[in-house]
Formats: sequence, structure tokens, C-alpha cells
Amino acid sequence: MLSQEKIPNNVNLSSDRRLIRALEAWQPSFIEWWKTVGPEGFQLDDVYLRTAVSVEPDGWAHFDYVKMPDYRWGIFLSPPEEGRTVGFGDHLGEPAWQEVPGEHRNMLRRIVVTQADTEPASVEQQRLLGRTAPSLYDLRNLFQVNVEEGRHLWAMVYLLHTYFGRDGREEAEALLQRRSGDPDKPRILGAFNQPVENWLDFYMFTMFTDRDGKYQLAALKESGFDPLSRSCRFMLTEEAHHMFVGETGVDRILARTCELMTRDPNQDARAQGGVDLLTVQKYINLWFTLSIDLFGGEVSSNAADFFAAGLKGRYKEERHEDHRALDGVYPMEIPREGALVRQEVPLRNAMNEILRDNYIEDCQRAVDKWNRTIEASGVTSFRLRLPSRRFHRQIGIFTGLPLGPDGAFMPNEEWERKLGDWLPTEADVCHVKSLMHPVRERGKVAHWIAPPQKGINGTPLDFEYVRRN
Repeated sequence: MLSQEKIPNNVNLSSDRRLIRALEAWQPSFIEWWKTVGPEGFQLDDVYLRTAVSVEPDGWAHFDYVKMPDYRWGIFLSPPEEGRTVGFGDHLGEPAWQEVPGEHRNMLRRIVVTQADTEPASVEQQRLLGRTAPSLYDLRNLFQVNVEEGRHLWAMVYLLHTYFGRDGREEAEALLQRRSGDPDKPRILGAFNQPVENWLDFYMFTMFTDRDGKYQLAALKESGFDPLSRSCRFMLTEEAHHMFVGETGVDRILARTCELMTRDPNQDARAQGGVDLLTVQKYINLWFTLSIDLFGGEVSSNAADFFAAGLKGRYKEERHEDHRALDGVYPMEIPREGALVRQEVPLRNAMNEILRDNYIEDCQRAVDKWNRTIEASGVTSFRLRLPSRRFHRQIGIFTGLPLGPDGAFMPNEEWERKLGDWLPTEADVCHVKSLMHPVRERGKVAHWIAPPQKGINGTPLDFEYVRRN
């Protein structure tokens, strides 16, 4: 039987026999999924992992060695707020819902399923990366991200089983049947079907795509459906590490790249066995644009409906003055006949774009930090930048339009000719792949990336983060 010992939780799981039976039926499928498409080749190894055993400060980050299939995937909700009310939309000021409001059931289920689907997808995308980890430190961080995505899946499956009955159980099963990149049963959102083939992909994914996750969870944290809000609040504490892995991983690549440039008479990092700055820029262009698509269309009736229903708010909703957002407008540039035309969109219909604004500001902060690393190295010839939100879009009003990284229209032929200047080419991918040789010696790192500044949980850099068995 599933128990408090088997699954750490603060939802009084042992008192709900129906829920226990439902999770008992789902758990074997989850473990089979994990062993089949989870991290390949390391299932029997002891990994120094952080496990949440409670939501208290001394319980949510317990470190010890564990084999990944034995990881204790817990179910945690942040503590309830007494007297909490719906903070936005048409239900503003009403008591927060402890059960699913019938009129919003389908919308809410769609929100939960879409969020849930991203969690196993990222594990599938990253399943082969352990083969080429640049250090034991990075290998351990990969696995920490993987098991926490698994825990986030459990958090969403708990909501589906507890609050959505038979429909929820069927959705939970379907989460383990879809596969990232599968032509017949792909994952729901595009970025989660994109291959993550190397560690530059991985750092960009955890930097940009997991950062999208931060803002989606932050918007759902505002939800008037209290169990979803409390689940997302706790998930955000773990998401921070995923973004740390990506942001510092790219920073470490840049530090080593600049060091290699100074060794070469032509400042050619590739010739010195590194990742050149232009290639880093191309991967930024790719993963940033894939990730901003995840926010949805710029003008969205779904986003308006989610906000009106009190299901999905804005980032830090309390900072906004008008929590009903009935009268405001959002100025936006709309493509029309090969030009950009300024248009004012009703505020509720622009909720995706408002959240995207917050995301882009956060990404720019990280890029500014990376540029300070380049500047400190003495390299003056190159600075990284975010492309326009209009570039390389697959979702929304800019889909498929010939807009360059500066966001300006250009002739189709020129745009197609220059794509290789902006996005990774086959030659770029092959070069990055050629660098991906595993380093398994304690305290050592691959040639193309600098060592981290410090270890995990106060451990030294030569700590045995993964014990091969």
C-alpha cells in the first residue's frame, strides 16, 4: 500500500482509501515509464539528490544518496492561507475554491493537464544526456532536475485523481502514454517535442524553457482553485534550482570560451576545442524563441477566459491595481500587409503577452550577467543579446513571418538565406556534439566548460556526486 513512508506528503494521503487505490494503480505505470524513458544507463547508481520530505525549511531539501527508481516522489501543497479569496477576475473577493467549480471544470482540467504534460516530457527529452555529462557535478544536477520533474508530475496527477474523478484518472494514464517527439503521440506543447541532444541544449532548456515554467507556475499560483495554487507555490521552490543549472551552465561555458579565445591568435574558440560565442548566440535564439511560444498567442480568448474565471492570474497579481482588468488596454504591434501596426488590445485578451513581458525581462537580466562575464574576460568583440519576441515564432500572430532577430520585416529570400546566421546549422550541431565526451573523474570537468564556483549543499567540488554501480 502507498503510505506516508512510501510517498512523503502533507495531504493526509493515508486517510483517503479511494485515492490510495487510484495512486496504487497508477504508480506501477509511472515506474515503468521512468525505467523505460527516464535517464538511460544510471538507474542502478547512487546519486546525491535532494528530496523533499516536508514543506518546512528543514524538510524540503534533504540530501542523501539514492537510486533514482527508489526516489521518494512526494505530494506537497504549501500551507493553506486562512480566509484566502479569489484575487482577480469575475470572482474577485469570493472565497477560494477547495473543490472544482462545476462551471470551470473543463477549463481547469485543461490547465492542469497541459502543465502536467510538460513534466514527463522534459525527462524524456533529457534521457540520453548522462552519457556525455561534462562532470559528476553536472551529472548529478541533471538527475536532480529529472527527479524533480517527476515529483511535479506526481503533484499534478494528485490533483487529477483527487478532483477530476474518472476523467482525471484517464488523463493521468495518458500522461504516461504520450512521448516527446513521437509523431503519433507527441507532447502537447511544441518546445517539449524539441530534441535536447547535447549539454548546450540542456543548459539553454533549463535556462529558458524551465524559466517559462517559473512564470506559468507563478500565474497558476494565483489561481482561485486553492489546491492548484498551493501545489504550484511549492513547485516553484524546486524550479529555482533548474533555472540555476541553466543560467550558471551557460555562464561557465562563456567563461571557458573566453579563456580559450585568449589562447588563440585569431580568438578562435572552436580551434581550441570550445564553443564559440556565435554558436552560443544561435542556441540562445533557438531556445528563447521556442520558449516564448509556450506563453501562447499574443491575443488570446483562452487567456481572457482563464483570467475571468479566476483560474490563472498575472505574475505577482498583487502588484497590479485593477484585478478585474475589464477596462484597460495593452498596446501591441500587429503585423499587417508586411508592416507592424500599433493596436490597443483589451487587457484580458493580452494576458499571455503580459506574462511574456515579465519572462523576457527576467531573461534579459541573465543575458546581461553573461555579458558581464564576457566583458570581465577582456573579450570586447562580441556581446550576446535576446532576439526580438517576433523572431522565429511558431505560435501566435507572428507565426512563419520573415522577421529577423531585430523584429523587422525583410524579404522572404533574404530571411531564408540568413537563417543559418541566426539558428544552429548542421555544422554547428556537429561541432557541439564533437565536444560531448563524458568526464567521470571526481573534481574534473570537460575542456569546453569552466568548473562551478562551488559544490552542492556545501560539498567540495571533488565530491563523489554519482557512485557508479
